[in-house]
Amino acid sequence: MTDDEMNIVEAVNEALRDEMKSDEKVITYGEDVGEDGGVFRATKGLQEEFGDKRCFSSPLAESGIAGTAIGMSLYGFRPVVEMQFSGFSYLAFHQIKEHASRMRIRSRGDYNVPLTVRAPYGGGISALEHHQESPETLFSHAQGLHVVIPSTPQDAYSLLRKSIQLDDPVVFLEPKKTYRAFREEVDRDREVELREARTVRDGEDVTLIAWGAMIPVAEEAADEVNADVEIIDPRTIHPMDYDAIIESVKKTGRAMILHEAPKSGGWGAEIASRIQEETILHMEASVERVAAPDVPYPLYTLEDFYMPNKKRAVKGLKRVLEF
Repeated sequence: MTDDEMNIVEAVNEALRDEMKSDEKVITYGEDVGEDGGVFRATKGLQEEFGDKRCFSSPLAESGIAGTAIGMSLYGFRPVVEMQFSGFSYLAFHQIKEHASRMRIRSRGDYNVPLTVRAPYGGGISALEHHQESPETLFSHAQGLHVVIPSTPQDAYSLLRKSIQLDDPVVFLEPKKTYRAFREEVDRDREVELREARTVRDGEDVTLIAWGAMIPVAEEAADEVNADVEIIDPRTIHPMDYDAIIESVKKTGRAMILHEAPKSGGWGAEIASRIQEETILHMEASVERVAAPDVPYPLYTLEDFYMPNKKRAVKGLKRVLEF
């Protein structure tokens, strides 16, 4: 199959289309998903192609969206539901954490929940309140649930297809800041494992761990410092490929973590703890974290002061390199 050039939102759309073609049990729905193709047009054209029984708009009820999808999963379907923004997903949090993620252990393996919950996440598009948050840490506390964040069109396509095929539930967070930021050739035949980190670039001096829309920021910052920076993209936040991170930090002796969520209690804290536990005798400096401040996400006039950017990432890299 030939490669196609796509941006991230197009890659999401094509992944959904290809999974719906290959498996009639795949159904997608959510707020404005049907006729309008979703608020970001990630489901554009799917209702026309597959009909309104396999792609349709739902009521504005996130708990109901997740709850009905769990029921469908138990009866053999593979629903892919969209939460219009990740900040709205909290209304479905109970269904996802207490039911979808626990059904396999609750039923002693008799039932699976092959459910994929898609949600645009993160800031950077001057949206309103509740539209810009990064909730990966909240969902990562739901054992039995995969939390996946792509950073490139190829990963968006391959990881989403793998998520839909998985027999366990997945929260698939899509970085809306970079939905249309760049395009690349996407190989439809390339398979990517969910729990397998990607080495964005090799380096010897410091390991920089980032994900989602922070990957371009990490690359820009790495170009600004006089050092050989290795960048690791975990892809799956939970369960995370700690082996790749630990191996990299043992090589470089230094580490920095860059993420959009607030610093306190962010998943960077867990990564830093794992690094300390397993690489302490290899470390040349303490682990640096660059993240959002511990305040509510502000209105868009202040978001440039809130979101981590190249300047802050460069300062963080210099601190850890000069330690």
